[in-house]
Amino acid sequence: MNRITKALALGLLTSLTGLLASLTPFGAMLEENLGLGQLFTLRGVQTPPPDVVLVTINKESSDFFNLPNQPGKWPRDYHARLIDNLTQQGARVIAFDLLFEEPRLAADDQRLAQAMRNSRNVVLVEALKREIMPLPTASQSMTLERRVPPLPLFSENALATIPFPLPKVPVTVSRFWTFKPGAGDAPTLPTTVMQAYALPAYDEFRAMLIQANPTHETRLPVTQAAISGSHGLQSLIETVRGMFNQDPDLQEEMLNILATSSSPNRSLIHALINMYAGRDHPYLNLYGPPHTITTLSYHHALSSTQNFKDKAIFVGFSEQQQPEQKDGFYTVFSQSDSGLDISGVEIAATAFANLLTDSTVRPASLTVHIMLVLIWGLLMGVVCRLLPIAIALLGSATLVGGYLTFSLYEFSTTALWLPLAVPLLIQAPIALSGALLWRYIDAIKERRRLRDTFSYYIPTTVVDKMSADNTAPAATGELVHGVCLCTDAEKYTTLSETLPPEELRVLMNAYYHALFTPVRQHGGIISDVIGDSMLALWTHPHSNPSLHRQACEAALDIEISVAQFNKSPTGRPYASQEHTVNWPELPTRIGLHSGNIMLGNVGAVDHFEYRAVGDIVNTATRIQTLNKQLGTKVLASHDVLINMGGFLTRELGAFTLAGKTQPVTIHELICHERHANALQHRLCQRFAEALAAFQDQKWTEAMQGFSDILAIHATDGPAQFYLNLCDTQKNRRRSDTLHGIMPVSR
Repeated sequence: MNRITKALALGLLTSLTGLLASLTPFGAMLEENLGLGQLFTLRGVQTPPPDVVLVTINKESSDFFNLPNQPGKWPRDYHARLIDNLTQQGARVIAFDLLFEEPRLAADDQRLAQAMRNSRNVVLVEALKREIMPLPTASQSMTLERRVPPLPLFSENALATIPFPLPKVPVTVSRFWTFKPGAGDAPTLPTTVMQAYALPAYDEFRAMLIQANPTHETRLPVTQAAISGSHGLQSLIETVRGMFNQDPDLQEEMLNILATSSSPNRSLIHALINMYAGRDHPYLNLYGPPHTITTLSYHHALSSTQNFKDKAIFVGFSEQQQPEQKDGFYTVFSQSDSGLDISGVEIAATAFANLLTDSTVRPASLTVHIMLVLIWGLLMGVVCRLLPIAIALLGSATLVGGYLTFSLYEFSTTALWLPLAVPLLIQAPIALSGALLWRYIDAIKERRRLRDTFSYYIPTTVVDKMSADNTAPAATGELVHGVCLCTDAEKYTTLSETLPPEELRVLMNAYYHALFTPVRQHGGIISDVIGDSMLALWTHPHSNPSLHRQACEAALDIEISVAQFNKSPTGRPYASQEHTVNWPELPTRIGLHSGNIMLGNVGAVDHFEYRAVGDIVNTATRIQTLNKQLGTKVLASHDVLINMGGFLTRELGAFTLAGKTQPVTIHELICHERHANALQHRLCQRFAEALAAFQDQKWTEAMQGFSDILAIHATDGPAQFYLNLCDTQKNRRRSDTLHGIMPVSR
């Protein structure tokens, strides 16, 4: 359930990130420049409709006619001859992407006007010039686009004069205007050519429009002849556009009527309906690189006898080589090797072909776009987070491939443009990187959890070193200087026999809490725990007096902590409420010794333990055991206390411990110097005098000294130990051992 929750969380994060990105200008730009461009690239070249022909003015034609490669300087008689030839060959519409704003040779101008009048199918392009109009408020102004028509001689004889605005280079061309809001919502060149091309279907189109809404009948020309006059076509287009804008249901009603029609012009009427009801600024459905549309050089078209029947002819400047290109626009199909862009006239022809076949690129609706981004992000996030990493990579790659294939299929067959860049370039990487990052964080948490778990059994520093090391356990070991602190509880053996295991476990956990807390507080590590015994260590690569002080501080605090533990057995930490028995006390003995220690893993085959190895550990254990004979609580070797002040101690003599050959000078660690009282100082001083007499074998003097101490402090263990020993030596007059322990005389 936790994994599923995390997977859903990552999926939701991926979905929301993709949605926010796709609704920003950056996301829209990314989709248009990369997503749409990639779809065009993957789809490749498509065959344009055969009804569109491009006649290009280029250097080849200029050289053929021995004319400058500048269309504005060509004699207009050539254009008149071209119109005559194309009309004779059956062209339905001829569109010139050339400006005829200035008069030229009068005879040529008259010849061109006559050719237009005879053909009754020529559409001319107008220039658009931006003008800034000041408003009544001095600080404000408004930008207008003023249409600059051709010369009246040409405007009066053309079927229509219309603008064709395009962005300036190097902006990528991906859309075109059907109606230009800045120019009075005027129809553009592709729209006008489309309506002119569809005039043979006008009667049927008019009848369906009136059937859908009879109120429009009086607003529409009755015959095609009424449309063919000067500006009649443009007036028709503006009128029909107004009808569709005023009646949002008109498109659906006409399409329903068209669905029952058997007219051979059904596809043409369908395209007209969608053009008038569609967007002002649709996306171009490019067919391929420049000149993918059927293209003829001007001089070939002028003399050609091929059949142009029912073709839409677009005439304009278009080169096939980059050095001569003067009118080019960058598209996804611009040729990087030659630097050739698509010309303005070919964009116009492409836009017309899109309208004719009703194949402009259709972006997914906002609802579909949002749903796709959300579902895709959720799916990617769940797959990447829920599955194992290798399977997640394979699954995400499969999803990306499937989504790309589906998007490409829809784009190729229906011109539907589904979001591509955001899902594949933003959401997919976010899902993958998010899953990897989350797994990395989980791994860190798991490693930390294991580290914390193992730190209950071995020191944290060792856990870190072992996790960072690739060496075998047996190879882990280092020689350090350290202080060993050993403890042992009295009466534990008897206690373990009498208490039930569960109660014993609860008791020992509380007891160890009393031991471990001071060790941790003073920087020590718990090296080993066996039964009721504990071994704590303070280590450093080199001899460090601060370790000795920390160990002594810990020993005194353990004594205090155990005393508090023994006073309140039912209120001990970790004791469960149901265990309210009056547990016996656990008096604890402590021994300290210092020196070089080997720290490392000890074991073989498949079982190792991290522990300290060396004589120091054994000696500390023996010193702890010496407390039994001396009746003390905390004993430390001279090596631990050397050159260290701040504690009240007393030397107890040099002892040859069990199993040892060299004597060890032992001190009792009594308390902090600041906590000692005058009586304790006096007793320590008197003990030192008595011990000196004992070591000089002055038995009577030594016995008197130890007796004086017992008179003041009847339970002083070391004084009683030495008093008994003096009595033995005085009576027997020989060296002997007592329970295997014998102080060394000087």
